[in-house]
Amino acid sequence: MGTFNRLHLIRQVDLFTLKLFLSAVEEQQIGLAAIRENIAASTATKRIQDLEDIAGVKLLERSPKGVVASPAGNVLARYIRTIFGSLEDMRAEIAAFTEGMQGELTVASARSVYVPFLSRELGEFSREYPLVHLVLRELENAEIIHAVSRGEADIGLFAAAHELDLGGVDVTPYRHDRMVVVVPQGHPLSAHSSVTFKELLPEQLVTVDAMLGAFRAAARRLGTEFEPRHCVRSAGVAISLVQAGLGVTVQPECFLGHELLNRVSVIELAEPWAVRRIHIATPRGRSPSPTTRALMQQLLDQPRDESTRHDDAQ
Repeated sequence: MGTFNRLHLIRQVDLFTLKLFLSAVEEQQIGLAAIRENIAASTATKRIQDLEDIAGVKLLERSPKGVVASPAGNVLARYIRTIFGSLEDMRAEIAAFTEGMQGELTVASARSVYVPFLSRELGEFSREYPLVHLVLRELENAEIIHAVSRGEADIGLFAAAHELDLGGVDVTPYRHDRMVVVVPQGHPLSAHSSVTFKELLPEQLVTVDAMLGAFRAAARRLGTEFEPRHCVRSAGVAISLVQAGLGVTVQPECFLGHELLNRVSVIELAEPWAVRRIHIATPRGRSPSPTTRALMQQLLDQPRDESTRHDDAQ
């Protein structure tokens, strides 16, 4: 291969080839990238080889299992994401001059954020900007960060956790609430004003999938391992099992409606990690589009009354 020639790159490489290369990096197979971009695999291979020739450097490391970006390929992929992000920002800003605030806005969030906070606020945003088409995705924390960093979501809302890799996103604080312990009425722990995680370990702890990592980390700090007998996907199911006497659970306080408080007992969780901090994620280094900025402004302008509780914990 020759040396990198900027002029050749500008004159000979089209945006579709750049997008195809990025798909190959993300899919780790040229064949899958070809399917994603709806072209023949042989054509995809030829385009990427031509791109390497023009760049004058190997961009993909090939093996029988697929491809991974070379160090130079990683640099190119990073700049391609910036290019396509800027193109979308340009399209949105120009459209705002002639069309008003409209377009498509993809929001990724966890159920534990949608239910108590985000659903209501998205409804208000939709009424204020009826020409903006909202695309909503319910994902877990790590998937939210992944979707935003890859440009598959314009904005993501997630609960902070030590194990999350935030290298591809910019983060803005949004809200916080408290995790509390929910036990059946008459349970021995119900006489306590607060309990520690160590005191919960002997109990049948009904765990929601999204909390499993935090519980295992807390157990390791105590020198033990945590494997729940009951592991479910939603707070609503966990709380119903507690009501049936099958164990205890830890949930965000905002999930506990007043009607539910008459059927279970709620206890403070005396742990530093019991404060759940929720953040807004946007793609790193990209200026948010006008619609994204409008939604962020609305979210950040909302009153922060964390004592508000909601009856729907499905």
